[in-house]
Amino acid sequence: MYKLVLVLMMMVIWMLLHASQMDEEMAISALFQGKHAVNRAAHAAAQQVDRAALADGRMHIDEAAARAEADLYLQRNLQLDTRGVPLPGTFLKERIEVAAFEVINDDEAFPYTYRNDSFDYEVTLQKPGVVLIARIVYPRVFNVIAPIEWTIKGTAELTS
Repeated sequence: MYKLVLVLMMMVIWMLLHASQMDEEMAISALFQGKHAVNRAAHAAAQQVDRAALADGRMHIDEAAARAEADLYLQRNLQLDTRGVPLPGTFLKERIEVAAFEVINDDEAFPYTYRNDSFDYEVTLQKPGVVLIARIVYPRVFNVIAPIEWTIKGTAELTS
């Protein structure tokens, strides 16, 4: 009888370990998906050249177009609606928050060092660019691991 109880206890422990491992692997996959989405959104935003400034010979990013393009890329890559809420049936469950969106244009002296102390982020840009910081919450599947929230940072420069 004691062997049966021991086997049942070992099965419970094994299942908890298995659930923990699966949740951790899925969290890493979600982190990579989020990082790729933020990087793509920052890159797309950095390519929104202001055509009037370009006609004057200046490399200048259109801030409104950059923000709209970044939002669109985040929506498409993370399957979000226009408010940043995940669509029904998708993996993520909580709203994606764009914590910081900065366009560094040609009115700055380059190389320009961007600092954001609240997110402990620093990057040096050689030309105009975009900095995007998004907050993503991982929806735990088994509730075995502690809640995970990432602040994902991405930067891209305007390509010539």
